[in-house]
Amino acid sequence: MYKLIKIDGGVCSAKGFFADGISAGLKPNNALDMAFIYSEDMCDIASTFTTNKMCASPIKHFKNKGDFKTNFVLINSKNANAMTGKRGVLDIDDILSNCDEKVQNPVMSSTGVIGVPLPKQKIIDGLKTFDLTQRNPQNASKAIMTTDTFSKQIAFKVELENGESFNIGAMAKGAGMINPAMATMLCFITTDAKVSKEQMQKILDEKVHLTFNAASVDGDTSTNDTVMLLSNSKSGVFDEAGFSEALYEVMLFLAREMVRDGEGATKLVTYKVTGAKNDDEAQKVAKALSDSLLVKTALYGEDPNWGRIASTVGASGVEAYEESLSISFDDICVYDKGTLYFDEAMEKKAGEVMKKDSFTISCDLGVANGSFTSFGCDLGYEYVKINADYRT
Repeated sequence: MYKLIKIDGGVCSAKGFFADGISAGLKPNNALDMAFIYSEDMCDIASTFTTNKMCASPIKHFKNKGDFKTNFVLINSKNANAMTGKRGVLDIDDILSNCDEKVQNPVMSSTGVIGVPLPKQKIIDGLKTFDLTQRNPQNASKAIMTTDTFSKQIAFKVELENGESFNIGAMAKGAGMINPAMATMLCFITTDAKVSKEQMQKILDEKVHLTFNAASVDGDTSTNDTVMLLSNSKSGVFDEAGFSEALYEVMLFLAREMVRDGEGATKLVTYKVTGAKNDDEAQKVAKALSDSLLVKTALYGEDPNWGRIASTVGASGVEAYEESLSISFDDICVYDKGTLYFDEAMEKKAGEVMKKDSFTISCDLGVANGSFTSFGCDLGYEYVKINADYRT
């Protein structure tokens, strides 16, 4: 048995990990724009990356290294180093060759504008100012932000019955270009659990499916999507069930926070789909609902237009029938297996649900036992304004 205890410290909560963020001049007004994660001991890495065919140079560079351990991750914002060809990969080699002598097998991750070469010298100059003894997870999490309006970090201690424990902490960025086909954002997770690379990768793959792959802001998949899970095994302790649950809670929290912080978003909506032919069909429906522009604009207008929900279910390509479908806004059922409850009084109650910052839309297909839950947000004027002039 074990218990999860929420703690402070983000990516620095695990033993032997350090992090900080600085301003290297990539962003205006002296804003934080470069971060590092450093471990005293070498780390095994589990990872997942974007399925976008135009993947960014940092992902290519990482994959070119093969099977390796590292003790250092460099992250920059403002520039994605994507669609930069061979130069983008070579620039990473040049930058990382300037790391501190304590650094071994370093890796790099980037986020920002696509199609612009890295401001290499600014990054090198910034890299040389890093103090690897710093534990400042708040600065690190702020430095990796792009259009995010708040930083995103979390940590847990997993305490076993015998009093032994290990920690797991994380930071992530993401607010737009969120339609995970792995994960749409950058996420860095650190742990001192004594877990093998194979175990980490297996558990990470399972939890990505239920967390980051269940999140959507705008239906666009990024070129730079990255999740890195690093373990230095420094605690000497491991419990598979406790580690699995803690990792899930970390990733679920960050996935929901990214959707909550969706560009211009005012609502965090959970789409709970049950009664599908199987889990895969439930996922198709849940993702169709979280991606639908018509549903998103109805959310923004706080309009309980359940017909858009039904239409999206029907268009998703899964087995579904008008006579077996049920739709609810939180606990307000507006349609149930062919019976329409949406009168004036019910519309008012459903409308009150939609005024909340966070609520659930449930769809029971009434076909079998498949289920999946996704997370989405509304779409309003601010999203257009942000992305109309993103490069400036």
